[in-house]
Amino acid sequence: MNKKKNRKNIILECNEQKKTKIKGISRYYTTKNKKNKRIILKKYNPFLRKRTIHKEI
Repeated sequence: MNKKKNRKNIILECNEQKKTKIKGISRYYTTKNKKNKRIILKKYNPFLRKRTIHKEI
């Protein structure tokens, strides 16, 4: 019997960039356990050239 997969592919998107008029969106693709809560991480945004908060879509 096959095991059920508990990993889920997710997209992390920058929230601070939406407030600015700079084109482009910083997104990171990763995996997480399905049973956990939404992820919020600080990641580098190349458009703003600084670390910003990225939230799960």
